[in-house]
Amino acid sequence: MKNILNKIRAHPLYKKTVNRETISYCIFGVLTTIVNFISYEGLYRLRIPNLTANWMAWVIAVSFAYVVNKWSVFRSRSSTIKVELAKIMKFYAARLLSLGVEQLGMYVFVELLGINRWLIKASLSIIVIILNYIFSKLYIFQKDNEA
Repeated sequence: MKNILNKIRAHPLYKKTVNRETISYCIFGVLTTIVNFISYEGLYRLRIPNLTANWMAWVIAVSFAYVVNKWSVFRSRSSTIKVELAKIMKFYAARLLSLGVEQLGMYVFVELLGINRWLIKASLSIIVIILNYIFSKLYIFQKDNEA
């Protein structure tokens, strides 16, 4: 068994995908999801409509996600305010796409089809986390890219 694990760990795909960055992204992705879920439920219990509570929770969660992704996951630093503002704009713009996916899913499956909102929100979160990692890695927090 130990030999099999050593072979897996030695594989180039394993080395490329299982590292400090991906592990910390998963940890902070879960924390961001928790922030999103708690915010969503709190807003929903204030009798804010489902889709409105969802996008408001998104704003809260994305703000949290920016800070933890910048400092802890991608360890991105900016040389100027202009560069930092560009990263923030890219981050929120990329997240708007994943918000669109989530809002559309919530609308179709919860509002139109009447499926349990938590089942749908949890399912969509998996898709959103994957999309957000791709956007962050390839578009926002690129190494040696200052804007």
